[in-house]
Amino acid sequence: MNRTLYSLVGYLLLPILIIRLFVKSIKAPAYRKRIHERLGFIQKNSLPVIWIHCVSVGEFRASITLIDTLIKQHPKHKILITSTTPTGSSALTHHYGDRILHCYFPFDLSPIIKRYIQRLNPALCILMETEIWPNLIHSLKQNNIPSILINARLSERSLKKYQKFAPKLIHQTLNNLSLIASQNQNSADRFIQLGAQEDKVVNAGNIKFDQNPKSDLLTTKAIKKITQGRVVITFASTHSGEEVQIINSYLAVKEQINALVVFVPRHPERFNQVEKLALSAGLSIERRSSARSATQADVLLGDSMGEMMSYFEVSDIVFMGGSLNDTGGHNMLEPAALSKPIIFGPNVFNFAEISSNLLNKKAGIQVQDSKQLFTEIMQLLNNPEQLESLGANAKQYFDSQQGAVKRIAKIAMDII
Repeated sequence: MNRTLYSLVGYLLLPILIIRLFVKSIKAPAYRKRIHERLGFIQKNSLPVIWIHCVSVGEFRASITLIDTLIKQHPKHKILITSTTPTGSSALTHHYGDRILHCYFPFDLSPIIKRYIQRLNPALCILMETEIWPNLIHSLKQNNIPSILINARLSERSLKKYQKFAPKLIHQTLNNLSLIASQNQNSADRFIQLGAQEDKVVNAGNIKFDQNPKSDLLTTKAIKKITQGRVVITFASTHSGEEVQIINSYLAVKEQINALVVFVPRHPERFNQVEKLALSAGLSIERRSSARSATQADVLLGDSMGEMMSYFEVSDIVFMGGSLNDTGGHNMLEPAALSKPIIFGPNVFNFAEISSNLLNKKAGIQVQDSKQLFTEIMQLLNNPEQLESLGANAKQYFDSQQGAVKRIAKIAMDII
């Protein structure tokens, strides 16, 4: 595939992508708002801008320390943060208010990208992790605007897909970037395997270790009031299909576990669905948004946004979702920073190196299915020393890996 064919496919898919936004808006009305921004119709800007793209809430939270550093180091520049999801949009505007600019990320088609760049006129574009957009990166190069892929990660699975389906396109796109700052050496090696020039690839480390993930004291206090001192097992960032597996395995051992099960689904539009799953299984459930107490409940539904760190704070054990299905797992570092014992499923290719390191440091447990998940949970609950040791090891590992933000901020300073 070359960029011409890629663009043709994009034009054909554009109506479908727009319709998809309206379909999503049935459950989450924010998806139908500000679609014009995704089509490149943004307000014209006259100030120098550093553009940072954070896909959703997770990427934004991971970027906060870097964003704060760039705001401090570049007072004459305005920071624009783009996102693709309403939850990401809500999180970043809530956190920064009018201290930053915010727009939705444009569809990757040349006329849209051209219009977006002309109106924005960025001094630098910073893309996160796997955000490799051929037309955007090509247009930035054509306009002599530097672009950096930071916290860049590339799994073995993604490497093989690129090599099979789009080797020429990805080779050209990677070399249109000014720099690829990978989050680990394995990813750096894979980018070079894909054809990136060696002098354009640097292992800068993972900025997620530089987070300062603290829970909000008032929020944590409110959730503690609901949990009333019960043992709490949190299933965080779960996806469709995972809750069913977890609930079924929980039912098999329910009488042996004296604990409150907390579900925090990854997507807010699924809150009602997860509640129905619990009720249909005969479980009693309270919702964070309305509960005064969950002392008599089997399940607490975390139907609130921006409170994940507080859920982690009150937890005795944390299971990270997206790992019992084929999503590839979610960020294990936030609970690690709070010294929490972490369990994850078999599919963690998005966090392959981190999950491997957690296992090697005896700071995490990997399970193959939901049945084994509850076997491990029961063992931990009966072994307080192991529970404490896992959490302490996770925190120690988190602290030992910091420094990526400082390195990336220097790279940005040198490029602008």
